[in-house]
Order: sequence, then structure tokens, then C-alpha cells
Amino acid sequence: MKKLPEREDRPPDILFENKQERRAVILSRSMGGRAAAALALLLLTVWAAAPWVAEASVPAAAWTASETPKLIALTFDDGPRRSTTTDLLDGLAQRGVKATFFLIGAQLEYNEDLIRRMDAEGHQIGIHTYDHVALTGLSKADFDAQVAVTRQRLMAILGHDGFLLRPPYGAVDAAVRQNAGCPIILWSIDPEDWGDQNAAREVEHVVANARDGSIILLHDIFPASVEAALAIVDRLHAQGYLFVTVEELFAARHITLEAGEVYRDAYP
Repeated sequence: MKKLPEREDRPPDILFENKQERRAVILSRSMGGRAAAALALLLLTVWAAAPWVAEASVPAAAWTASETPKLIALTFDDGPRRSTTTDLLDGLAQRGVKATFFLIGAQLEYNEDLIRRMDAEGHQIGIHTYDHVALTGLSKADFDAQVAVTRQRLMAILGHDGFLLRPPYGAVDAAVRQNAGCPIILWSIDPEDWGDQNAAREVEHVVANARDGSIILLHDIFPASVEAALAIVDRLHAQGYLFVTVEELFAARHITLEAGEVYRDAYP
């Protein structure tokens, strides 16, 4: 596994030429034993098979109840916003945590370096439409202007596809499912951080409702949400949770993500 040249803003022990290898190694280091080998094999097989997660063949005997960690996915909508997203990325890097960011197409310009940083540091990137509009009731042309255009711009920045979709407001109908062209990711824990922007309340809500396989929804455009997110990581780390990206969460549960299907959690 060839390592890239060291950079001052990256821990050298998590720099790998292949992002998929890096993610598998990061997870396996956090686990140890047979579970580490199983998850590493699972993830490498998955990423070789599809741009998003596909089910991999890992013997069930590779896992035991005592070895299987509690997995949880931290996700962020509505970014990027340079000030708050930068602070969040710094805090996640300090904690060795990977998250999933569903980005607004209109905010990609002038933030290309930030998006490349997300990708390089092992975070997953998804689509949250171009203008944060509800996708339900749109014509195919208007849908594509929100989703396909954002996908094309992300591909131009990052050089790859494989972006999942999170519709604003969680609004999904038959047409959205038909036109998505990728899996649709919602959430199971929502502290509604866009409301009072009270970090302490948000932390308590998430910690109280966290369970193995949860998907947490936050917004990286609010300073209070960034504060809450890092506190949530610290609290749940202390409870034995391992933070993973959305694709890693479903891969570890042997769940095949399919285009047009809606996913809210990966509860065991």
C-alpha cells in the first residue's frame, strides 16, 4: 500500500494513495482481531464492486457479538460554508472521525479546495440539490437541474462519481425515487439544529437517541452545530461507538444500497 508524501495538515499514518484502502484501514485499526480483518475485506470488496455500497461476501462467522462495534454515521447538510465547515473538518481530523457531507450545488464554487479536502481526508460526499428545493413535484428537467447538475459539478471537482442523494426536507415520492439514479439517504436522529441552534440541547438529544446503526442529521453551516457535533463525537466515543461514513455503515451491515431506494438507518 503506497503512502503519499507527508503533508503538514494531514496525519501521515492515514495517508494512502487509494481512498478505499484508507477507509478500510482506518476502520480496521479501530477494531482489531477477526472483526478488523472481516471489515477491511468487506469494504475493499464493496468499493471495487460499485461506486456506492454493494453487499460483499464475508462469512458471518468472522463476527462475534463481543467483537462487533456499535456503528453510527454522522451526516451534515447544506454546506459547505467555509468558516464553519473548516472548523468542523479540523475537529473531526483531530478525533480521527469520518463523516458524510450532503452538499448544495450553488455553494460549490469558491469552495473547491474545501470539497477536495473532505474527499482527501476520507469523508463521503453526497448531493443535497443545487438550490435546496423540495424535489417532489418537479418535472424531469427541473429535477436534473437540481441533482444531475450538482453531480456533474462534483465530478468536475473530484474526478469521480458515486454520490448518494439526500433530498431536502426528506421529501420523497415515486418520481424522486425513479429519477434519483442512486440510493436516497435520510436519517434516524434529527435534533433540528436549524431551530434554536442550542448546542447543549442538540448534544443531549442525539446522545439520548443514539443506537447502533443510527444516522445523525446535522448542518455544518451553524457554529452551534459544529460545536454540538464534536461534543457528540466525544460523548459517543466514550460509549464505545465507532463513527463511519454512510457507505461504510451499510457495508458493515451487509446491506446492498440500491438506486431509488430510501434508507434511514442500518439497525442490526
